[in-house]
Amino acid sequence: MAMRWFKRLWNIVRRLSGDDAYERYLAHWHEHHAHDGGQPLSQQAFFKAEQARKWNGVRRCC
Repeated sequence: MAMRWFKRLWNIVRRLSGDDAYERYLAHWHEHHAHDGGQPLSQQAFFKAEQARKWNGVRRCC
């Protein structure tokens, strides 16, 4: 029981921190895009794309 509770808590922490983003991307890709052919991004390519998405175009005054 305690181990199941710990795993659930750990999954919540990973989701909130974004640590499980690649796993969620793969699940989404397999569910929605696998039938189109092709391959999902590698973990490294996914990380680079996410960093570019988050930080390119950031407009700050300071």
